[in-house]
Amino acid sequence: MALTLEQLNAADAATATDLLDGLYEHSPWIAAKALEQRPFKSMAHIKHAMAQVLAESSEQSKLDLIRAHPELAGKQMETNTLTAESTNEQKKAGLTNCTPEELEHIRKLNAEYGKRFGFPFILAVRGARGLGLNKAEIIATFERRMFNHPAYEQAEALRNIHRIAEIRLNDKFGYEPVEGNEVWDWQERLSTNSDPGYAEKGQLTVTYLTDAHRACAQRISHWMREIGFDEVEIDAVGNVVGRYKAATEGAKTLLTGSHYDTVRNGGKYDGRLGIFVPMACVKQLAQQGKRLPFNIEVVGFSEEEGQRYKATFLGSGALVGDFKNEWLEQKDADGITLREAMLHAGLCIDDIPKLQRDPAKYLGFIEVHIEQGPVLNELDIPLGIVTSINGSARYVCEMIGMASHAGTTPMNRRRDAAAGVAELSLYIEKRAGQAGDSVATIGQLNVPSGSVNVVPGRCQFSLDLRAPTNEQRDAMINDIMAELAAIAERRGLRYTTELSMKAAAAPSAPEWQKRWENAVDALGVPLFRMPSGAGHDAMKLHEIMPQAMLFVRGMNAGISHNPLEASTSDDMQLSVDAFTHVLNQLAQEQQ
Repeated sequence: MALTLEQLNAADAATATDLLDGLYEHSPWIAAKALEQRPFKSMAHIKHAMAQVLAESSEQSKLDLIRAHPELAGKQMETNTLTAESTNEQKKAGLTNCTPEELEHIRKLNAEYGKRFGFPFILAVRGARGLGLNKAEIIATFERRMFNHPAYEQAEALRNIHRIAEIRLNDKFGYEPVEGNEVWDWQERLSTNSDPGYAEKGQLTVTYLTDAHRACAQRISHWMREIGFDEVEIDAVGNVVGRYKAATEGAKTLLTGSHYDTVRNGGKYDGRLGIFVPMACVKQLAQQGKRLPFNIEVVGFSEEEGQRYKATFLGSGALVGDFKNEWLEQKDADGITLREAMLHAGLCIDDIPKLQRDPAKYLGFIEVHIEQGPVLNELDIPLGIVTSINGSARYVCEMIGMASHAGTTPMNRRRDAAAGVAELSLYIEKRAGQAGDSVATIGQLNVPSGSVNVVPGRCQFSLDLRAPTNEQRDAMINDIMAELAAIAERRGLRYTTELSMKAAAAPSAPEWQKRWENAVDALGVPLFRMPSGAGHDAMKLHEIMPQAMLFVRGMNAGISHNPLEASTSDDMQLSVDAFTHVLNQLAQEQQ
């Protein structure tokens, strides 16, 4: 019989510890200590309490926990001495049915890994969806993680142990993240569409108005109709727009959504998570025959990444009246203009101005997004509340000195342009670190016509500067530009800078951020507030209406714009639950 929260909260300490036995391999002390935080609000509360106990334990305790786990397809499996939980997990992953060649390869990996790190390789083999990774995925992950830094790999092992415990806890409670699984499945199915040149390699690339892009739009629109949206259309810039009507005519509308295009060889969840989470919520409402006192408008924005054309935010920009006709003459790598691509896709360019939304008819805009960073992952926290989308500025720069012979030019006579940029690079790293949540990057660095035996006379470089407020960003820009001038003066160099992009910060509307906070707190998840270093569609909607975002933890150090981008269906379920909570808050406020 499945365990219940009420049963766990009411049990005495010894009984409760027995009820949670087996979550952490041969380590009942973790659950016993976590139980001191009862009563638990939710399973998510239990999971975080246990993660917190381990985080606060000694380094030796953490190592002992890792070493308590068996090797994958190791001697304990062969001798049937695994715990029942480990036996079940390795069996589901097919590790009890390896070929002799596979077993030999895994044994070698186990030996190499153990020699490098001093503990066994730990992987939640039931995976992000809980169904089980296949042997090829397991081996590929094993091989990739072999090259991690030891400290990072220890932390990664612990994160996988928490995931194992999460799945085992779900089993004890007979719990299945139904909506989270569906959101995960939608993203998997949508990822089967990819542009030519990438699809053949198994890579995900969906750029604006390609066949794969249009197929994605059709799939999303089909699913919207299937699950109960009242109106679904693909608009004049290729946005997929689904509307679920309010209980009464003339009600205001909640706007939500994100983008479905991707970067080249990107991940499955960037943008798309923010489409499917509200879709799951609408599906629930439709199944219940429930109408809210406001309309829900979910938009799959057609373009955000700027991959095929230089213009970005074409989807969300059109909704705020930011679509410039000169963009229509931009050409892609094949010489196809944006105008030609839109006409070929059957879009009506003349209708684009009609897409602009009247903010008086809207309550606001909210967006769910995968974090695209390591913070939540490292803290073992599933959801983050976004305080602001960072303001940013980008510059294309060049340092100019004097090219000279590397052997005959004394060190104190050089005018080395690359050395000047190197000094600036160290400065911006230090300067950004002094201001909370600011970041600064030199992502491009080039010595034109450089030679191994020539002191660089020119060095081209980029600057990408971001901060949660415009004032913080501009103060950092001023300091960096002053340091650039000082370096050039001191080294006898000159320089040029060209501002290529500047975007204002988009702070979350306090009342909307509070609604997200209420939702997360109600789920028993700790409140963690953080800025967004990446740009999002919410930045554009911020221009005409209040907005706020919710971040969802990513796996694999939160990596994004990468095939390793991932999240669990459990975390997706929490985001669906949080979104539903926000809907209920709004419904109560509107009554």
